[in-house]
Amino acid sequence: MLLNSWSIALLLCGLIVLFLMGLAARSAIRVLLFWNPESDSNRQIRLENEIWLTSTLVEYALGIQIISLIVFVLAADFYSQSIAGAMCATGSLLANSFGVPALLVKIGGVFFYGFWIVLHHLDIHSEKYPLVRVKYIYLLFLIPLLVLDLALEILFITGLKPDIITSCCAVVFGDATGGGSNLLGGFTHGLSMGLFYGTAGALILLGVVLLERWQRWLGVLFSSGWLWFFLLALTVVTTEFSSYIYAMPFHKCPFCILQPEYHYIGFVIYFALFLGAFFGMSGAVVEPLRFVEGLEEGVTGYQRSAVKLSLLFLVFFVLVSSYHYWRYILIGGEG
Repeated sequence: MLLNSWSIALLLCGLIVLFLMGLAARSAIRVLLFWNPESDSNRQIRLENEIWLTSTLVEYALGIQIISLIVFVLAADFYSQSIAGAMCATGSLLANSFGVPALLVKIGGVFFYGFWIVLHHLDIHSEKYPLVRVKYIYLLFLIPLLVLDLALEILFITGLKPDIITSCCAVVFGDATGGGSNLLGGFTHGLSMGLFYGTAGALILLGVVLLERWQRWLGVLFSSGWLWFFLLALTVVTTEFSSYIYAMPFHKCPFCILQPEYHYIGFVIYFALFLGAFFGMSGAVVEPLRFVEGLEEGVTGYQRSAVKLSLLFLVFFVLVSSYHYWRYILIGGEG
């Protein structure tokens, strides 16, 4: 599996990112040792010029790493063509013990990488660059996560064998009563729908209140609510909405909706969910930076924009993800 185009693309992405982050780590160490914004020495001037280049490289590297989540899922779908019993990415990811952890690390990494980019843009909002040390310490902590990501990718890919027998999505995410393992089961249909629309409504209400006046405890509640909704939404899309998109009651899968026969609707759904969750959670993440000199205005502006964007993506996500479900409920079937 290592020699096909998808594997090479994934490994190249990982190696390029680690190379760029390695260069940035050298700058990070120099910043932590010698950064002194009050100094006008030659070393300080060189450091100031260096961090501009380094930060740009880090932004590109983390952008590549975020995009690699899409490449990873598409690669897993491609691998399913060579694995017995696999019908899509689900079967590939379950073909060994490294597939699902690799996917989870990539999903979680999207948010950690995005938060660094937010830190960087808040930092350059101030002429004094008050977050230089903070963002470079954060950068150093990201490197082990990137190493783990690449290691899991390699272990997953090298562990794939054509003679492995795995399960298809219909078995993995199917109803337990139908012989499946019911991997994401636990909620009844009514409870799932109630939690989904109830949480979405509560987030909209909280967001409107925060747009009127930002309150720290409400901001934390809003961000926590987004974390819960993100996990809940991934489950509901898989176990409830996907079968209506497929127009097949026993076909439940979070990956097949990415296919062309379903008009790539999965990309629209997941982009809206990830962006909404990121902006929804990042407002509380940047709240402690309000007390850093020169950043109060920047933090306030970002939080307001983040809440607006999170609400926009939330409404869009709910409408698109549940469109086929409500179409079936209101007019019955595909018409």
